[in-house]
Amino acid sequence: MADKKAMNHNNKSVMKNKSVMKNKSEAKNKSEVKNKSEVKNKSEVKNKSEVKNKSEVKNKSEVKNKSEVKNKSEVKNKGEVKNKGEVKNKGVVKNKITGKKKDRETVKTMGEKITASKERQKKYAIEKTVKLATEKRTAPKTEKKKQNDMCQYAKKCGGCDYQGLSYEKQLREKQEYVRKNVGGFCRVLPIIGMENPYHYRNKVHAVFDIAKGGTVISGVYKAGTHDVVNIDSCRIEDETADAIIRDIRGLLRSFKIKTYDEDTGYGLLRHVLVRRGFHSGEVMVVLVLGSPILPSKNNFVKALRKLHPEITTVVLNVNDKKTSMVLGEKEAVIYGKGYIEDTLCGCTFRISPKSFYQVNPVQTEILYTKAIEYAGLTGKERIVDAYCGIGTIGLIAASKAKEVISVELNRDAVKDAVTNAKRNDIKNAQFYNADAGRFMVEMAEYRDDQKKNPTPASGKSGKRATPDGNVDVVFMDPPRAGSDEAFLSSVVRLAPKRVVYISCNPETLARDLKYLTKHGYQAKECQPVDLFPWTKHVETVILLSRKTPDAEIKVRLDMSELDITSAESKATYKEIQEYVQNKYDLHVTNLYIAQVKREFGIIERENYNTGEGKARVPQVTPEKREAIIEALRYFQMIE
Repeated sequence: MADKKAMNHNNKSVMKNKSVMKNKSEAKNKSEVKNKSEVKNKSEVKNKSEVKNKSEVKNKSEVKNKSEVKNKSEVKNKGEVKNKGEVKNKGVVKNKITGKKKDRETVKTMGEKITASKERQKKYAIEKTVKLATEKRTAPKTEKKKQNDMCQYAKKCGGCDYQGLSYEKQLREKQEYVRKNVGGFCRVLPIIGMENPYHYRNKVHAVFDIAKGGTVISGVYKAGTHDVVNIDSCRIEDETADAIIRDIRGLLRSFKIKTYDEDTGYGLLRHVLVRRGFHSGEVMVVLVLGSPILPSKNNFVKALRKLHPEITTVVLNVNDKKTSMVLGEKEAVIYGKGYIEDTLCGCTFRISPKSFYQVNPVQTEILYTKAIEYAGLTGKERIVDAYCGIGTIGLIAASKAKEVISVELNRDAVKDAVTNAKRNDIKNAQFYNADAGRFMVEMAEYRDDQKKNPTPASGKSGKRATPDGNVDVVFMDPPRAGSDEAFLSSVVRLAPKRVVYISCNPETLARDLKYLTKHGYQAKECQPVDLFPWTKHVETVILLSRKTPDAEIKVRLDMSELDITSAESKATYKEIQEYVQNKYDLHVTNLYIAQVKREFGIIERENYNTGEGKARVPQVTPEKREAIIEALRYFQMIE
């Protein structure tokens, strides 16, 4: 009897399982069909939005074929269900809910309606699926393409401004940048770009640090911070240099060399600087330390050269100060000769750790060739190469000039420049370790003294440099901040026929051009050259020529205005007025000119009113006085 009751109980469990029941009319337990009004016919549940409780759909006991609907997302994909009418609409064919036969026509009509509806839904679903699939396929490809154009460190490093842009668009933007700043002064030629704008930097600097996990890292500071971004390779840096830095990073642990901690001041290795000769292939490694002692330095160099036999010299640089400067003052050569050599525009140059040398030798040759072209050299010119560095521009131009006077404040660079002149057998170049602005002022002073005293004292550097005090061309290549007014005024005072200005900042170039064009010079032409692909920086070279009143001022002589003195016979009031107007954009009256002339002892005719003794007569302003004095000097009426 007990067995019979158990059997009956089991039969009821079977009856309650919808997945086993074919005829739902046999289901007596309403809990198994939670809402019969909603599920009278499974064909009506075509859209899951009609099921209020999603758990009812997720419950596999309510789905006849578990293999076909394992996941709700699989139900949405109609391509996975071959015939949903068999799964969701079986009641149309067999009418399992009522167990009654309907009229064949009714069934047929209902089937057609359902089929049409299902076809529309199927079409929509297919279109949507195709669209989503297309987006999924194309989006990664687009992103991948974008990533291929971008450096993997782009978001962290911040060193390259034009990540994600084509090189052609970079050049267009740089061209516009130069035109916007310089175009108001002269014609800007189309920018000269690189054929291969990658791995062009022959100077690579890496800062060393320790990551949170204790791993040694090397790279650059994140923009605006002192957080080190670990970089294995850079798309604009020399590949050999990057490999050397990576291997130095790997050697530190085995040699128990700790990296320098900026916060605590403890540690040894701060930076590594690698310079490579583009043509020579020579490689210099500079290890910047916080103290002068490198443990096992000979073995370290041996291990490093085993990995990189192309290294020709290794230098220890000591920077024991809390400073943002990379290199310190003290150096010691621990392998090789302490410098490398490279060829530029046919000349060989010695490059020391602290020497300035353009980082892109390919484009530098183009830039310097254009600069020398602008100088218009015939072999008779005296050149001043200001900010000369290791003497590159001046020495390249020396073969086409009479004399080259090079000035540089960096003592180490001057030493290299002297060596470079000897190395290239150049004998018409002189080098001076001095501030370029002050040096040129002294040259101008000496020129003025020379007119009075043909044999001046030899106390000033400029006097030794220019015995006759004349300069035809000035090359100037200032830092990114441009020149200051003191230097520019010295150029104006020296008054060379041509100024060739090389600039790495169009904005400061525009500022300096404003000064020079206001004080007697005219910008003729500008040539942009892309020395720094993938960055916003652009190099330019521009030609300025000194305005000559003889060429630009139409002179009409009025003999009635001529004074009887020899000094006054050199220029009329009209000529002086026109000179001041053209050079300084100032209008000066005859009265003002007479006042200044009287000040310098140039005797006026007795009947000319100078304003003396009359309180209400206007007096010349300081600005106009200086302009008139300059005009008198120009016409050699005063010294």
